[in-house]
Amino acid sequence: MELRQLAVLRELGERGSVAAVARALHVSSSAVSQHLSALQRRAGVPLTEKRGRVLGLTPAGVALALAAADVSTAMARADEAVARFQNDPGLPVTVSAFHSAGLAWFGPLLNRLHSCGGPTVGCGDEDVPRERFAALVADYDLVIAHRVPHDPDWPSTVAVTPLLLEPFDVAVPVGHPLAGRASLSVDDIRHEPWVSGHVGFPLAEAVNVVAAAAGQPLRIVHRINEFFVAASVVATGAAVALLPRYTMAPREGDGVVLVPFRDLPVARQIDALSRPETLARASVRRVLAELVVVAGQHPPA
Repeated sequence: MELRQLAVLRELGERGSVAAVARALHVSSSAVSQHLSALQRRAGVPLTEKRGRVLGLTPAGVALALAAADVSTAMARADEAVARFQNDPGLPVTVSAFHSAGLAWFGPLLNRLHSCGGPTVGCGDEDVPRERFAALVADYDLVIAHRVPHDPDWPSTVAVTPLLLEPFDVAVPVGHPLAGRASLSVDDIRHEPWVSGHVGFPLAEAVNVVAAAAGQPLRIVHRINEFFVAASVVATGAAVALLPRYTMAPREGDGVVLVPFRDLPVARQIDALSRPETLARASVRRVLAELVVVAGQHPPA
């Protein structure tokens, strides 16, 4: 039985005629009659009867109309509960991020929310191939994901909030002949040994952009997704790599220098993904707003 059909039956019991029900619900009299006929077929017993020129309820119809009032009350309570849930700014929120974004942003995000009495956030690290990020919205309220700009867009089934377009720079060891340059060209690094990510991950796709600009395959010696590990390999002088400019900027003593390209824009787009209905919750919107602020503290690319 459909809620609309039950509502029509209840209105008929209270208003006394099909015409009165039609006026109250702003529909045609024929639409009212169709709802009543469909409900009677579903019930299997007569619900209405002719009383002169008007249509009234049978005893079964009266009983069902009373039940319809109970259903309407229950639905109103359910709507109220959902509204309270969605408008509660203190409900917990779950957030996942790939490793470098989690390292750079989880701490500042948690500190901001703690200092201003925001909702509790549960953090998780999820470093997956690009095509698997969207599926994580089934497990987390917000998913921090990344892709290179020429990759396909995220599926239309997820809501996307852009956070940061982050450049990749060339990571070279301190003391390398290229370390003192203000910028590099593709020709400068085409013959270097490289650290790349595993196939399907954004770092590997970014290195492919460099290879395409070089017009030749690069000499990939190491396949490492974790930027900290890649940086440690670069520091030995064994290879060069691409590292994110902001979320993985090396510190003094790391033995690595980042040098930007001057003739090739290589970057990754970092976005927050979610199910569209998740954003109806006030606590999720609050956390997302703070996340946008944290990500925006990096200079624009």
